Amino acid sequence: MSTTHSERLRELLEPLVTSEGLDLEEIAVDSVGRKRVLRVVVDSDTGADLDQIADVSRALSAKLDESDAMGAGEYTLEVGTPGAERLLKEHRHYLRAVDRLVKFQLTEGGELVARILKVDDEGLDLEVPGVKGRKATARRLAFSDFDKARVQVEFSRKDSKNENEQEEEA
Repeated sequence: MSTTHSERLRELLEPLVTSEGLDLEEIAVDSVGRKRVLRVVVDSDTGADLDQIADVSRALSAKLDESDAMGAGEYTLEVGTPGAERLLKEHRHYLRAVDRLVKFQLTEGGELVARILKVDDEGLDLEVPGVKGRKATARRLAFSDFDKARVQVEFSRKDSKNENEQEEEA
């Protein structure tokens, strides 16, 4: 897909997504055999529920039907959220990832897995988990210190809020 096509689709669709209280995160057109698939990824600070996804999907479908942005051929519209292991690109993505475990590809080489505690304009305050019974350590990472950051799925994380509530009830 050419940049101009992507920009045209973004200009067409972003106002509709924004009107639903969501951010347009990504647009991709892929060919699957003879068919094309338009994937639209949306999100917000509080996440996107199924009703919001359905509403924005209907609005986008109607707008695309009345325009020639996708041309005359058939295509499938898929609207969804970024997923569990989302790539963090924008400042708002880091804000949404506070308290989440993230894997950073460091510019100096290597990787760092740490929990985001605080985000400001210059970088991130992190908690690096301790290894083999050691305590977690604090670390500051400037945005220029890493090339990529991706949220990690945690299956066994203890929710500190729930722990505190349970202690108060006891």
